Amino acid sequence: MLIRHTVCRYLEQRGFAVESATNGREALDLLKTVLPDVIITDLMMPKMDGHELISNLKASPATAGIPVVILAGRSSGEQEKNDANFVIFKDIGIEAQLHKALLQALGPEALEN
Repeated sequence: MLIRHTVCRYLEQRGFAVESATNGREALDLLKTVLPDVIITDLMMPKMDGHELISNLKASPATAGIPVVILAGRSSGEQEKNDANFVIFKDIGIEAQLHKALLQALGPEALEN
């Protein structure tokens, strides 16, 4: 919860409109009405975990091209690089890692605020 709040606050302070979901199933429901520029997900979620969410995203033409950033623990991060465009580790400098991932995914103009 604290990490989700940190990520949401970071994005909102830079002018992004943020939609938040508490699990993968809720995220897929939200994606029926909103198509974001980037999706940031944890892997450990109730009802539908991050792996299942990413599989669903990649299977749908509407969401397959949206960059995905995974929030991961250091021990699982290396294996997750195949599932997402970027991996951010929860235990160190989340904001700096998020900044770098957004620059690569969206370009510098997305962070000019």
